[in-house]
Order: sequence, then C-alpha cells, then structure tokens
Amino acid sequence: MTAVTPTGPRKRPPMPPEFQPRRRGEPLEVSVTLGRRGKAVVSVARIALLADIGREGSISAAASRHGLSYRAAWDSVQALNNLFPRPLVTGQPGGARGGAARLTPEGWAVLRAYDGLNTEMKWVLGALELRLAKGGTDFDPTFLWSLTMKTSARNMLRGEVVSVTEGAVNSEVVLDLGDGRSLVAGVTREAALELGLTPGLPALALINAGDILLAAVPDGDAPPLRTSARNDLEGVVSRLETGAVNDEVHVDIGGGKTLVAMVTHASAGALGLAPGAPVRALIKAGHVLLAVG
Repeated sequence: MTAVTPTGPRKRPPMPPEFQPRRRGEPLEVSVTLGRRGKAVVSVARIALLADIGREGSISAAASRHGLSYRAAWDSVQALNNLFPRPLVTGQPGGARGGAARLTPEGWAVLRAYDGLNTEMKWVLGALELRLAKGGTDFDPTFLWSLTMKTSARNMLRGEVVSVTEGAVNSEVVLDLGDGRSLVAGVTREAALELGLTPGLPALALINAGDILLAAVPDGDAPPLRTSARNDLEGVVSRLETGAVNDEVHVDIGGGKTLVAMVTHASAGALGLAPGAPVRALIKAGHVLLAVG
C-alpha cells in the first residue's frame, strides 16, 4: 500500500539499479563481516538494515523487516552517521509514519563497498586496500577503520586532528568534526606521542554519555553562559527518552552528528528539554578519549 502524507502519496527516494528489490523480495544478504582479532564489530544485520532503509525510505519499515524496535534501528543509524565525515542516512525520527529517511550518496557508497566484499571475499582485503591507496574509491582509507571500531562509549565521533599543543604533562588535541565544528581533547603527552597524533591524522573521539553536561541556551539579551568546559557545542534536542531517575537526551549538533547525554529526570525537566528545544552540550577536554587506527 502506498504511504500517504498530508500532501499526498510519498514517493520513495531514487535507488541505484543494483539495490532494487530482488525476485520475490529477498533482502540484501552479505556474508562478509569486517572485524579485528576475530571479533565481528559491524554486523551484517546493520548493513542489511541500511540497505532496507534505502529501499523503503523509512526507518520504521526497515526495522520491522528485521524484527527490531524503532529505537534500536534509529540508534544504529545514529551510530553509523557518527562514524563518517558525512551522514549515511538523512531524515527525521518519529512522526506519523515513524522514521521517514533516505540514504545519502555516501550511504549508497557504503553498500556498494559491502556488496563488493561479498562477491570478492577471497581477495577483497588486499585489492580494496590497493584501490584505497590509489584513490580508486569515494572513501579515504580510514572508512574501513570507522566501521570496525567497537567501544562501550555511548558516543563516537570521527574527526581529523587539526593541532596538537604539547605541555609538560598533558597535550591539547583539536579535532575537526566538519561543518565548522571542532572538539578539544586533553590527553597525556606520552599518550599523544604513542598514538602518533599529528595534524591531518583521522581519529575517533569517544565520550561517555554521563560525561556530557547540558545547559539551556540563554534567551534574548541574557548574558552568555560562562563555563570552564573546553567544549561547548550548540544543538537541538532530537529525541528524549524519559526514565524514573535518568533521561537519555539525543542532541543533534549538525552535520549528521548526534551526541547522547544522560541526565537526571529532574534536571531535564528544569531545563525544559523536549524535542526541538535548543541546548548546549558541555564536555571537559579530559573526558574526551581518542582512538586511532
């Protein structure tokens, strides 16, 4: 049945021919999983979910095909978007239909990469690395690393080292997150040397949800908020999951990037947090962990 919006039937987004639904509607299958040291860190199911979002034009419809809750599917989308310079999926969560979305060109490129892995599994790693080294794909050589990172941190943001300021004990590292946003991490001087942090190096910033403080955006002519936090990122609440004690707050900081913060239910109420509300995410530099490939 054709989906209907207030303006009439909603057309599904255009899809490259190789990802059109197959005979009898079988879902895209991938038998190769990328990982490190024998651990699968990006599941085949997540890539299949990405493909179904492209086919259906809907996160909720794709989630239903995989037996997932809408929340689990949206979390997967956010995690993938955070790992790439540009988002793989764009759209709006929730709504009357729930999760209308489309894949970006980068999203289709990721699917093509996985389809290539499936058909060339016996030699793909060496061949793909060679093509990446020669600039033969749309991705830089770090896209495989972005997919294979696994961590317990709620937030992972990919960036590029802009500068490293060395101190006697600690070093200050500035990451470019894209779209004019940056993130500052404070690491020991020894750790910076061991990681080989230099300008131009891709890195992942890992941040625990409990280490993100939220603040309301001052109204009108109110004086700006002054804080000792090195990172002050403005955004909009995209989702709020309430609990008896704590609330999980998803903050859209632009450029397809999302931060997840954990605050008390009382604090969320005092700040007036709700979807669409402007908010500031405050993160101390020492709470930003860095990882490199």
